Amino acid sequence: MRLSIADALFDARVKGVSIAPAAIACLLAGCVVGPNFERPAPPADAAREVGADLLVLLGIPYQDPRALDLARRVMGFIQETSKKASRDLAESRGAFPNFPGSVYGRRGEPPLRNATTTTIAPTGTISLIADCSNGIEPYFALAYQRLILGTRMTEVNRFFLETARRQGFDSEELRGRVEATGTLRGAPGVPAAVKRLFRTALEIPPAVHIEMQAAFQEQTDNAVSKTINLPHRASKEDVAQAYLLAYRKGCKGITVFRYDARRGTLVRFSDVD
Repeated sequence: MRLSIADALFDARVKGVSIAPAAIACLLAGCVVGPNFERPAPPADAAREVGADLLVLLGIPYQDPRALDLARRVMGFIQETSKKASRDLAESRGAFPNFPGSVYGRRGEPPLRNATTTTIAPTGTISLIADCSNGIEPYFALAYQRLILGTRMTEVNRFFLETARRQGFDSEELRGRVEATGTLRGAPGVPAAVKRLFRTALEIPPAVHIEMQAAFQEQTDNAVSKTINLPHRASKEDVAQAYLLAYRKGCKGITVFRYDARRGTLVRFSDVD
């Protein structure tokens, strides 16, 4: 059975269950824990889908306004719950040393055990282990290659394959096209709604990337890890506009990557620009 992180968090909220930051971290890492944190269930049996996987399972395109609303709700819940857990810890163990001079202390808020409780770190390697999409990123590509023990293996996004089989447009020709280009752009026989749902990073405007980062930043103490993908043809002005928009939206940092700016960093797909 596959459940989303939103399912787990909101179900817990309805039932009045307290989820401590450690439990949230375990959920985000793709494991399931019992009430006493004793036995993680195998990720293959109950994976917690986050980011692009979560949106695809809910049928919400990354660039849809509903995706931004969901981002604020999920991260807002994590922020609220982690702060409550930190306040509970402060009652028994005391506040962090600099609490009196912190923004929380100056505002007269209850003591916190932790100066910060939320962050969104890079999760590239972790996502490979957990077999889920990384962080708050859209899919970079729907197919990619891995070099394992000297053997080059091609993998196609499992959610796309499931969708193609279920809707009856799966074919060897389509798979070959996706493996070559990494996207569904221009692919014949694929419903428009599916193409919108599975848009990849370079098919999504930079402004949408930044809006998503800002939505999470609103509910996150530390900086949010997010890559703003730009096509190879992007100019200095495009990069400047991305930085300025991120600043106006309240992002604490920004990473811009112009596709193919450095050879050998990523798999090169045909016709991506």
